[in-house]
Amino acid sequence: MAQVASVATGKVAALMQGTPGLAGAVAAISALSSELLPVVGPAQIVVQNVTPEIAEKATVAKYPSIHIYCERVVNQLREKFRTFSGQALMAVEVRVSRDRLGQLETLMQLYVEAVTRVLDMNRGDWGGGILFGGGYEVNYGPVKHGGKNLLQTAKITFALEASL
Repeated sequence: MAQVASVATGKVAALMQGTPGLAGAVAAISALSSELLPVVGPAQIVVQNVTPEIAEKATVAKYPSIHIYCERVVNQLREKFRTFSGQALMAVEVRVSRDRLGQLETLMQLYVEAVTRVLDMNRGDWGGGILFGGGYEVNYGPVKHGGKNLLQTAKITFALEASL
């Protein structure tokens, strides 16, 4: 089962880091909006489930940051003679930090739009027995102290169908 989580996480990370991926979506949204969005570089896309507090203490956190991880794996044994046929429940957590409250929520919504745009453009078969149906859920967190002064997170969760 651990293989399912790592394969699914790798597929999501490859989509976000690839071409055009998240960088292309951020550039497109920045061109359409009046906001100049900082580019999300490969170092800002982290494949790890780590709290903002620990991430800031353990590494030099650069914002915005995108954290990709598998929350849960469910083997439903829908296909005969398969070791695994079920779902990998994935999370992409967007973290934005600013020194002032003013534009924090607007920036958060634009980065969430970029992540969901990448997901929307990649519905279907991702190869290797991983399929994405297109549905997702976004949960916005409250603004807290952290990062450059203020930190807000949003979590985009979705299910990948896996047959391995």
